[in-house]
Amino acid sequence: MKLKELESCLQQVDTFESPKLLLEQYPTRPHIAACMLYTIHNTFDDIENKTIADLGCGCGMLSIGSTMLGAGLCVGFDIDADALEIFNSNIEDFELTNIDMVQCDVCSLSDSMAEAFDTVIMNPPFGTKHNKGMDMIFLKTALQMAKTAVYSLHKTSTRQVSPSF
Repeated sequence: MKLKELESCLQQVDTFESPKLLLEQYPTRPHIAACMLYTIHNTFDDIENKTIADLGCGCGMLSIGSTMLGAGLCVGFDIDADALEIFNSNIEDFELTNIDMVQCDVCSLSDSMAEAFDTVIMNPPFGTKHNKGMDMIFLKTALQMAKTAVYSLHKTSTRQVSPSF
């Protein structure tokens, strides 16, 4: 699939009508999602036939894009039932079968759960004045899930999570 084709498909994904500020919800724009996923797929071969975890999946933009690029299975994790309702509607609209979702606080995911995935994707945490520190807890969880080298340029197979988080 070409980049423009992926972006065009992602423009059909429904997003938040009323984002929740305290959850730092914002829709991922189709262009950003397509570029990010296209790079992960074509440069690093980390999507096709892989098991993908989408942390803080919201309405499913990155999960749906991963599935369109041939992910073996994509599981979206989000704490918000309203976002997952939109995500479920998107899955039905696109008639996707290799995609699932779990309602949970991603900070509570276990190491054994993390080991079940080949690739972990997420929007970068940007933080808000109303949610200071929560984005760093979320990022720390994502880093802990990424226990193995993600790209060939990584020199080791494990990473240390900075205690300053």
